[in-house]
Amino acid sequence: MPEGSVDSRGPVRDSRTMISALALAVTRLFDPRLVPIWFKSLAATLLACAVLGAGGWWALSMAIDRYAGDGGFGQITAAFVVVLAGWLLWRVVALAVLQFFADDVVAAIEARDYPDMAARARKLGWREELARGLGGAGRALLFNLIALPFALVLLVTGVGAPLVFIGVNAVLLGRELRDMVWLRHRASPADPPPLSAFERLALGGVTALLLTVPVANFAAPFLGAACAVHLIHRKGLRNAS
Repeated sequence: MPEGSVDSRGPVRDSRTMISALALAVTRLFDPRLVPIWFKSLAATLLACAVLGAGGWWALSMAIDRYAGDGGFGQITAAFVVVLAGWLLWRVVALAVLQFFADDVVAAIEARDYPDMAARARKLGWREELARGLGGAGRALLFNLIALPFALVLLVTGVGAPLVFIGVNAVLLGRELRDMVWLRHRASPADPPPLSAFERLALGGVTALLLTVPVANFAAPFLGAACAVHLIHRKGLRNAS
């Protein structure tokens, strides 16, 4: 290729790899080795959201009733706020929970489809898992809260608010999902990340979009993690060929 020219095949090739990885993730969703991990992560996410929601509703309703008087106003207002917060924070809680099951998810998929890579993977210690999980959840919470005022302003457009959250979480999720796999295989901290910016954004964007779809949002974090495994390893196989 002449110097200075642009390889237009890159995005097209990356798109095909992304579609192939997502298709594999969907077909593996009900694999007997993955179903228990998926249900454990989903149950833990639902439990965490329920506990946070109940605690938030109780504290908020008590506070509103204290300053606004007794009655059902505080409970109704608190319920509305908790539902809105639950819609916003579901992705944060789901990602945080998934971080703690990430090693099991990645290991199970690699053992089935990429046994050579599974044999070379390093086991992450619980301190590293904890730091990564809390760091990812903290970043997701912070940037979603920063995006919230912009989403509220665009609420009247009908599509502006969801697009803001999809864009923000596409960037965040792309990084977190990539690292779930990559950190198990990098030789040193100086190793460059394996995905292009386009692939990382596409991975995060698809997962963020699925998080907005009812029912599919329950499987979205797990599908994103599985897709990251296939995307990274299939790219590695392609580059090696």
